[in-house]
Amino acid sequence: MILILVLFLCILFIIFSSARLRLHPFLALLFSALGFGLLTGMPLSVLVQSINEGFGGTIGYIGIVIVCGTIIGTFLEYSGGAYALADRILKRIGEKRVPLAMSLIGYFVSISVFADSGFVILSPLNKALSKRAKISLAGSAIALSLGLVSTHCLVPPTPGPIAAAGILGADLGRVILIGIPVSLLALIAGWLFSVHVAAKIQIDPIPDVPEKQIRAQMKEAPSAARALLPILVPILLIVLRSVSEFPTRPLGEGSVKALIVFIGEPVVALLAGVLLAFALPRKFKKDMLSDSGWVGTGLRNAAIIILITGAGGAFGKVLQNSALASTIGNALADASLGLWLPFLIAATIKTAQGSSTVAIITAASILSPLLPSLGFDSEFAKTLIVLSIGAGAMVTSHANDSFFWVVTQMSGMDVRTGYKLQSLGTGVLGVSAGLVIWVIGLIFI
Repeated sequence: MILILVLFLCILFIIFSSARLRLHPFLALLFSALGFGLLTGMPLSVLVQSINEGFGGTIGYIGIVIVCGTIIGTFLEYSGGAYALADRILKRIGEKRVPLAMSLIGYFVSISVFADSGFVILSPLNKALSKRAKISLAGSAIALSLGLVSTHCLVPPTPGPIAAAGILGADLGRVILIGIPVSLLALIAGWLFSVHVAAKIQIDPIPDVPEKQIRAQMKEAPSAARALLPILVPILLIVLRSVSEFPTRPLGEGSVKALIVFIGEPVVALLAGVLLAFALPRKFKKDMLSDSGWVGTGLRNAAIIILITGAGGAFGKVLQNSALASTIGNALADASLGLWLPFLIAATIKTAQGSSTVAIITAASILSPLLPSLGFDSEFAKTLIVLSIGAGAMVTSHANDSFFWVVTQMSGMDVRTGYKLQSLGTGVLGVSAGLVIWVIGLIFI
């Protein structure tokens, strides 16, 4: 009980220090790791070794992957590629179906572009289309927001799911294969909420950018097909590797399989995506690759995520090297929470401190040493745990979440409307994803 009490206090400290004291999550996680070890009587040498090994081991596995994913997202944003991809989807679906179009656009764009950036990039287009279709901006803005969140929390190579897969030892290809249909089913619920609830609140969609200027920007953007390649190719390579390692060996053995496994390694696949991203700008300049250029921007953005991920790994290693796993496993054996346990942990942390990525990393770090005791140590179960954490990390976006303010301020919503639409909408999205994962677990576990 002492171990459980100390863990509970550590979680409260992470939530309180990051939400109230504005302490950086990197330090909050490291202080929690140190505090847990000291309060539970862990030998000092073991405590220090656990922190070092947990930090280094986690970064060693996913650090490069996060950097590559962030660089790809930066090139998509700055080259206009994300905008071109959005325009192509709109032409296929039709301007009268703006909320559906914006849901799908957000869904694809957020696979590599952070949700905040994606909303900022697409907001002028969203406003212009809503004005042209003579509909309220509220419905299309929430549709875009929920589309961005659905893949941001569930589909690699976004940093959160990548980090959770690395911490829990889940196969990245499986996470992608199952995360895509889960996120799409959740997106349906989000789209229905946007159309039947959000769209009833009238907000005049006055575009900040004239349509002529939007079209002028589009002339400098790469084609939608080129913009899709840096996202699609790494995903296909990673999935192909996962398929090649199925027990039935569908792609055979030998050198061909070895090559597929090599190019499907997340590091190699994402590096291929980076090379494809370099081809996105219409007018390529060497400065884009420098420290002060687009690559440098991507590296700086990735650094924070990597540090938080490493600190989460350190916290998880300290928990792993304690007797916590068997203690909590026995304590929760009668609770029968199943796949709702990771969901609730992530949802609590997300709602308390605001960041989905921090919630995913922290929840994964807490659950990593507990998987065998909870009966979730199979490969398929680990995949569902990653996705359940991601679903919980959607719940719920409110005033302590920077994305809440991006959506409300760029869509002309007051705070009350933001809570009614953005907060409730992310709650609907997360719970819907959690239900889908729970049903999958009932059938296959």
